[in-house]
Amino acid sequence: MRRPAIEPVVWKAPRAGRRPPPSLPPLTVWHVNGSGAEDVLVDDKGNVYTGVDDGRVLRLTSDGRRLDTIADTGGRPLGLEHLPDGRLLVCDAKRGLLAVDRVTGAVETLVPRSPQLHLCNNAAVTADGTIYFTDSTQRFELTHWKADLLEHTGTGRFLRRTPDGTVDVLRSGLQFPNGVALAPDESFVVFAEMWEYRLIRLWLSGARAGEFDVIADNLPGFPDNISTGSDGHIWIAFANPRDPRLDLLLRTPPALRKALWRLPERLQPAEKKTVWVRAIDGGTGQVLHDFYGAGVGYHMVTGVREHDGRVYLGSLEERAVAFFDLP
Repeated sequence: MRRPAIEPVVWKAPRAGRRPPPSLPPLTVWHVNGSGAEDVLVDDKGNVYTGVDDGRVLRLTSDGRRLDTIADTGGRPLGLEHLPDGRLLVCDAKRGLLAVDRVTGAVETLVPRSPQLHLCNNAAVTADGTIYFTDSTQRFELTHWKADLLEHTGTGRFLRRTPDGTVDVLRSGLQFPNGVALAPDESFVVFAEMWEYRLIRLWLSGARAGEFDVIADNLPGFPDNISTGSDGHIWIAFANPRDPRLDLLLRTPPALRKALWRLPERLQPAEKKTVWVRAIDGGTGQVLHDFYGAGVGYHMVTGVREHDGRVYLGSLEERAVAFFDLP
């Protein structure tokens, strides 16, 4: 695919905090027959779901021994969630917001890809079927996510679909909004603003209903998918640690980034080989768990899901999902 032109703007990032010391428990890696198992979802039987870049949605049994294709969206599935009616919600970068029958494989389009929904990325679902979801960029395709980072114009949006099908834009002008997580009591919803290194919370009930605030700011990595664990914590997948050189680059005149974007892929800055997930308290933002380590045999974690003391990982780059047990 030909690279699109970029029109960068200058952005001054705050100074990054330090990474934690290595603390990652040993990983178990389950390979799948497709590339880019970007997100992970677990059902009440311990089966693990993921989507790969050829459009298939896959299910691994709880022991990792059997792999089934349950549907083919014909697009690029990213974030996955459970719907109240038993179907899977699939955020598809090429097709929009979808509902997938996990028995028949039937695919229903809830919100089609259109000029109003360009890159559907991740979502959270309330008990009544209201869906909060992200549209990461109005400018670029998923394969050109680096262009959105270098340009830094902030065209992403945070949206809501109500059970009657009404879609509302709740916030726009966002820097690649990504993961979404819902409080266990549904009092608030949180989304990751990836290029701003922060998590934003929208209060859904109580005295502050309708207000946005920042729950975690100046994060030390790029927050990708987020989720609410069975422990009630908000889990964050850091796709990559922050790079001081990139933060410096974003301060420079746009012409420099245009020149960098024209370089062959092999000459551009590459992602670091790391695995990093963090859990925070959804009310206070306090860090509760922080697992970081070198990505030996697995890297670029873009999805995380804690389920009964086990932490499952997805990756935009790997042909596998992975997990570790909480110490």
